Amino acid sequence: MGFDILQIFSATMVLFAVIDIIGSIPLIITLREKVGHIQSEKATLVAMVIMIVFLYTGQSILSLFGVDISSFAVAGAFVLFFLALEMILGIHLYKDDEPETASIVPIAFPLIAGAGTLTTLISIRAEYESINIVFAIVINMILVYAVLKSSNKISRLLGKGGIGVLRKVFGIILLAISVKLFTSNVVNLI
Repeated sequence: MGFDILQIFSATMVLFAVIDIIGSIPLIITLREKVGHIQSEKATLVAMVIMIVFLYTGQSILSLFGVDISSFAVAGAFVLFFLALEMILGIHLYKDDEPETASIVPIAFPLIAGAGTLTTLISIRAEYESINIVFAIVINMILVYAVLKSSNKISRLLGKGGIGVLRKVFGIILLAISVKLFTSNVVNLI
């Protein structure tokens, strides 16, 4: 099928909701206060490489374990469902230890290209063409870079309440996406 603006837009929105860079602003600000400088360019580039490599090799990795895309998409739908619940309800079902430094490890992985993002990439590959997902990754990385560079300004502009509202809105969108992903792929398993 190839290049499709609608697929790029949809995949961009899905990844934006999962990466939740706006919702991560409080953590980014905390990291910046602890260690001073965050290497925005390096973190963004590393996260993008991780996501693109996983997009193309993730299926081969799954094949090694005998898992098909539909099974992974259904599992991914569950992960997205719980991520959405966390965003909507403001709870933490899973929480990593707070990182001690703001290097590539806490920012690029797992904050940007974490388990939820990688699961989502494989899951949406069942729905969208790979080239459209790559465009969506690049668009999201541009947004991530902009947020990392201007996190202090964004935080002051939105305030705590504004960030909370954004998280909830994207949580509901993510919840709807997880239900769609589940229903469109569970049929292949039955």
